[in-house]
Amino acid sequence: MNSNIYRKIMVATDGSEPVKKAVDTAVEIARLSGAKLYAVYVVASGGYTVGHPRDIGWERAMKEHLSAEGKEATAYVENVGNAAAVEVESIFLEGSPANEIVDFAEKNDIDLIVMGTLGRTGLQKILLGSVAQNVVRHSRKAVLVVKGVEAE
Repeated sequence: MNSNIYRKIMVATDGSEPVKKAVDTAVEIARLSGAKLYAVYVVASGGYTVGHPRDIGWERAMKEHLSAEGKEATAYVENVGNAAAVEVESIFLEGSPANEIVDFAEKNDIDLIVMGTLGRTGLQKILLGSVAQNVVRHSRKAVLVVKGVEAE
């Protein structure tokens, strides 16, 4: 069954276990609607810069690590998508995760953004912030937040 409501779906992934539930949800919606799925991974820029010139090697190594993590995270989405006969395109962005997700969705006419969350509350939520919360707040596109299960 194809749908005209969802032609382009984006799933934001960081490769974590809780986000896998969001990936499964996005793949199923894409399968049911005949939509193309975009697996988006954002390398957060600036969060790992120490600031001293001799730390450039460390910064480069961290960026390479995050890029490898992104390839693994999007490969997971591609594998789940392929198993369900869903077309998946991997996208790598760099910057502020919430801003990059919102901008990509806007610029690429995404119909639905699917994201996972750990469902943190209280002080953890305040200290860590919430990419999903910021995307919901700032996106003009539909956003589905899938609550994951935090590893114990």
